Amino acid sequence: MAEFDMIDATAWAAMLLGAFTLAAAIGALRKPGLWQAMVREIEQSPALQLLCGLVELMLGAAIYLANPWIPADILTCIMKTLGGIMIVEALVVLAFSDLYFHFWLRNLAHMQRTWVILTLVFGLALTVAGLARLA
Repeated sequence: MAEFDMIDATAWAAMLLGAFTLAAAIGALRKPGLWQAMVREIEQSPALQLLCGLVELMLGAAIYLANPWIPADILTCIMKTLGGIMIVEALVVLAFSDLYFHFWLRNLAHMQRTWVILTLVFGLALTVAGLARLA
């Protein structure tokens, strides 16, 4: 049990979420239009909408619950906030998927490269923050 207490859930969550986000952004840079195609597929499939909402809800809840709110620790506050945002987004996806995915299709059509670069920077920042805390 003592070993489990030494695991820094905040650092691991930040590093893993950051690495996932970073890899997704790199994939989108390598294959322009990838995110637009993915969102289009999800928009057309109620089963994918449900699965995406469920996965995001579970991941967001795990991140939210694993990170305490400690004002002196900015990374725990960021991770808890991200978990909460993911929960809200998952519920929006489940309740309003037709509007939500249509919004993202329009948005990606005009600003795909901007979103990819912002995602890349965000993923890199989370990864570095998590790794720095693990070191």
